[in-house]
Formats: sequence, C-alpha cells, structure tokens
Amino acid sequence: MVNVICMKWGVKYGPEYVNKLRSMVRRHLSRSHRFICFTDDGTGLTPDIAVLPLPVMDLPPGKERGWRKLSTFTAPLADLTGPVLFLDVDVVIVASIDCLFDHPGKFCIIHDWAKPWRITGNSSVYRFEANAHPDLLAHFLAHIDQVKQEVRNEQEYLTREIHRQGLLTYWPKEWCVSFKHNCQPVFPLNFIQTPQIPPGARIVVFHGHPNPDEAVIGKGRGLLRHVKPTPWIDQHWR
Repeated sequence: MVNVICMKWGVKYGPEYVNKLRSMVRRHLSRSHRFICFTDDGTGLTPDIAVLPLPVMDLPPGKERGWRKLSTFTAPLADLTGPVLFLDVDVVIVASIDCLFDHPGKFCIIHDWAKPWRITGNSSVYRFEANAHPDLLAHFLAHIDQVKQEVRNEQEYLTREIHRQGLLTYWPKEWCVSFKHNCQPVFPLNFIQTPQIPPGARIVVFHGHPNPDEAVIGKGRGLLRHVKPTPWIDQHWR
C-alpha cells in the first residue's frame, strides 16, 4: 500500500481539480494505494477520496509561496506510513506513474526546468517516506523570517535542506515535464503549432499560467505565452 496526497486550501482551485486528479491516479497507478486530500473544505470531493484536515501550521501573514506544503513533513502525518507521493492538484497525468514509486531514492523531486544549473527542485511532484523529515518543518517554523530572506519559496527551501542531508534525488527529466517549457512551442511557433506531449512524459505540470482549463481552450497571456487550443488535455484531465 502506498499513499498519494494532495492539498487544497483557499479558493484558487475548486473540488473538480481534486476529483480529476483522483480519477487520473486511479487510471494510471496499478498498485494498491490510498488517495488523500488535505484540505480546509472537502465540499464536492468524491467519496473515494480520503478527506483530512490540513496539518496545523501557524504561518504569519504574507505572500503564501507554497509554504503550507512543508506541513506534509509533520510527524505524525495523520495516520500515514510508508511511501508518500505528493501531487499538485493542477498536474495532468498522461501515462503510468508506477515508476514514481519504483525509482530509487529517499527523497525524489523534479529538477526545476527554468534554471537547471541550480539544485532547486519543483515541488509539484515529490516522494518521501511518511514522518521521515520532521526537522524540515521544525527548522522552518523556528526560523521563518530568516528562511524567507534566504530563499524565495518553499521548494527552494525544501531542496536546499534535503541536498544538505545528502538525500536529494531527481526524477528522470522526461517523466515530469513543464507545459510551458517542454510542451508549448516557443514564439512565434506557439501561434501556429499545438502543444505536444514529449516522449516518455508521465506527468505534465502546469505551473503559473496557463492552468489546464485555460490551455485546453487556448487561453494564454501575451505573445510569448500564447497557447493554441490543446485538445489532448481534455483526453487526460478527466
């Protein structure tokens, strides 16, 4: 038995995002698993989703920048044990994700696409052992102001600390791809070519804009991020 978790808080994403994520995991993960959504509002979530309250995390006012994800390192994390795969609710799964549980490593994460010369990971998809890293959360909570001066967001902090412990492992780069960097043609080709799924992709990550519901209808922002309607999103994001 393995665990697949996501988090939903606030009003940025509705329950349909979680329900579609659960449906995609069901289709693309063959091994026995439990699907959990940690949320402040479970309204509208399907019955096969284990709905749990967000782990307690006393954050001071300020721009969020994903800091709440660090609460996945609470120990104990509800009643979870064993391998845990965290997925952002706005990813699109396009092929089997069994390999994400088979890949060796104590902590696996995407190597960020924008600046690959840095160690920074992208935390849209990461795997860890439940209850294995409470020190990450404890250090952050004890030094919030200092950490926020040192790094821009939660994934920079998370990657830095795991790297310092010698536990950082990246997914093979073809498995978790960026819609913006790997699927969408560069300007001016983005006006004449439809985004494509790269060979070997398992998960397409929609970070920033567009979101899946925007990209499927061709709603982009500006010349560089113009997107032609992308029908394959609807084929997978359901």
